[in-house]
Amino acid sequence: MTFSGKKMTTHASSALAEKIAAVGFLTGPFNALGRYRSLTIELSKREILGRYRGASFGLLWSLISPFLMLMVYTFAFGSVMKARWPQAAGGGHSFAIILFVGLIVHGFFSECFTRAPTLITGNVSYVKRVVFPLDILPWQVMLSALFHAGMNLVVFALLVMTIEGSVGWTFFLTPFVFVPLIFISLGLSWIFSALGVYLRDISQVTGVLSTATLFMSSALVPVKTLPANYQAIFALNPLTFIIDQARAVMLSNQMPDWLGLFRYSIGGLLFMYVGYLLFSATRKGFADVL
Repeated sequence: MTFSGKKMTTHASSALAEKIAAVGFLTGPFNALGRYRSLTIELSKREILGRYRGASFGLLWSLISPFLMLMVYTFAFGSVMKARWPQAAGGGHSFAIILFVGLIVHGFFSECFTRAPTLITGNVSYVKRVVFPLDILPWQVMLSALFHAGMNLVVFALLVMTIEGSVGWTFFLTPFVFVPLIFISLGLSWIFSALGVYLRDISQVTGVLSTATLFMSSALVPVKTLPANYQAIFALNPLTFIIDQARAVMLSNQMPDWLGLFRYSIGGLLFMYVGYLLFSATRKGFADVL
């Protein structure tokens, strides 16, 4: 009886440990918002303020930069290359306004994606600290990118009100459109930050891939106007659906495709967990490599 009782106790302890591990894995990707919320907020503030440290206009550059970026793209594609958005697809809006929506979405994604490979290698001091939660670093970059996307949206609203008089109420649904892209960006950040430790050349590739996601999305051209074989390629780009939905709520006063966003969010959430699993499985070797 004593041996049997010990065996049952051991089995119960193992089952409990497995349950705790399962719960820990499910909540792990969101530790930045729970256990380490204060640390995440402080790191995000430092990330944002550090970009403008020493600049005369400080945080005002977060509003000035989008205007400058829009002027360059509008001049290059609108004036030099004579690009025009089809009237039916554009809904009567100017090319600059339509283009700006795509640039806002891509800008958020690009900031997360291109920073990912150096998240760990650029913070070696954190790796040496056993107690530091390295998995929150992608959240730091993502929240910084989200701040800049928010500033871009402010600039967009001011621009639309100046040119067209007002923005539709559906504009305020834009944050819901970004939700699935947040999951995907976090997943990619965990994957590429881990790979960046072992494959240093990854950082040279992400910039090219980021540019490719811009030019092979609906940011610069309406997908429906392309030949069928190219439409399939553009549809595979994770930004295309998000950009189209952003334009629907920001320009066309339409409700987003809630079912499509839900499915996209579920897929993005699963991808995020895959990225977190890969990061967790490889993080033990970071200190040895660095």
